[in-house]
Amino acid sequence: QVQLVESGGGSVQAGGSLRLSCTASGPFVENFAMTWFRQTPGKEREAERELVAAVTWDGNSTSYGDFVKGRFTISRDTAKNTAVLQMNKLQEDDTATYYCAARDHGIRRWPSNYFYWGQGTQVTVSS
Repeated sequence: QVQLVESGGGSVQAGGSLRLSCTASGPFVENFAMTWFRQTPGKEREAERELVAAVTWDGNSTSYGDFVKGRFTISRDTAKNTAVLQMNKLQEDDTATYYCAARDHGIRRWPSNYFYWGQGTQVTVSS
């Protein structure tokens, strides 16, 4: 059974930084792309989650949402099956619940393409 365990998150002032981690366990997770999505207040459906950042199974390829604009970096520790999202220059608009998701094969940008999800971690950015 595949499990995704998230850590990090919390509250920070605008301009600050946070680091999110997601560790995958279970069969074949070493072959999974890992992705961070976020769900902002007022958007309740899973389909409304937007891609933040994604990394391939080997860590060699990444993808980011347009709003990131160089502020976030995703990396992967292949030995630990962990994806780390470093978020810098956080803005109030970044306030959301952040979800880790995983899928076999390559990165996809839509939540419907992901079968495995973490429980979510809250990020709150205040002025």
